[in-house]
Amino acid sequence: MNASATNVTPITRDVSGFHTRLNVFNADRFKPGRVTDHWECDTRDAHSLSLEEGRFLENERAAVAAIAATAPSDADGFMHWFTDLQDHGPGQNDPLFPWLAERAEYEEMRWFLKQEVAGEAGFEDLVALTQVRFPTGPKLEMARNYWDEMGRGHERGMHAGMLEDSASEFNLSALATEDLWEALALGNLMAGLACNRRYAYQSVGALGVIEMTAPSRVSLVNQGLIRLGVSAKGRQYFQLHAGLDIRHSEAWNREVIRPLVAADGSLARSIAEGALMRLRAGERCFSRYRAELGLN
Repeated sequence: MNASATNVTPITRDVSGFHTRLNVFNADRFKPGRVTDHWECDTRDAHSLSLEEGRFLENERAAVAAIAATAPSDADGFMHWFTDLQDHGPGQNDPLFPWLAERAEYEEMRWFLKQEVAGEAGFEDLVALTQVRFPTGPKLEMARNYWDEMGRGHERGMHAGMLEDSASEFNLSALATEDLWEALALGNLMAGLACNRRYAYQSVGALGVIEMTAPSRVSLVNQGLIRLGVSAKGRQYFQLHAGLDIRHSEAWNREVIRPLVAADGSLARSIAEGALMRLRAGERCFSRYRAELGLN
């Protein structure tokens, strides 16, 4: 299953510049703001960039549309198709991760983590944005997922804080390296799906496939961090997700995706698109990372 086989015309020749601008835009629209005297100008600027974002998302969707159209529309068939992505979806079993586990040196691991942090869009916020006005059953499971991400009400258990601990231990803020556009595009994709309600079901698929495919990768990253002598605090984020995301995935598939498709089989295609869009964005990152690290 190779969703990257479809060629799509780029929305701009300056792909890196576009994703840098969109990354800044997403950072601004996620954080609380204040009313200003120039709100009309700000709104016009945001509208213009939102149109560019829409073209980006539609290009990403078009790249996987043919494969997504083959997904079954019955719940049993779709769940078999969806879970098969774990083994045969774009970017799965990439050789980058065994290399990180077994051979990467400290500075190479540090560079990799810098890119991963650049592409992080905040899973808890994405879930919160996605769950708005969903049916009760899926909404409750998304709420449980969010509560786990938030450390069940304890600051030290918040997953975002654990990732910040990893970034702090590696002093990533001091690493003078460019954030690759592929990493920024991954974060921009997830933000765009969650923020625009026309992509709500694509966001469900994208979030679900993250939970399903992340454990094998983060487990290998954690192995590499142990080998390099990183502290338990510095690798807690990766160690936690190596196990917790397996349970999250099972619950997401059972309580969110299956009921949605069972109630309306036409949603299967949208959920499939989101999953493939996210996997394809990850595949693009892994390929670029290998090239930059001299592994290709």
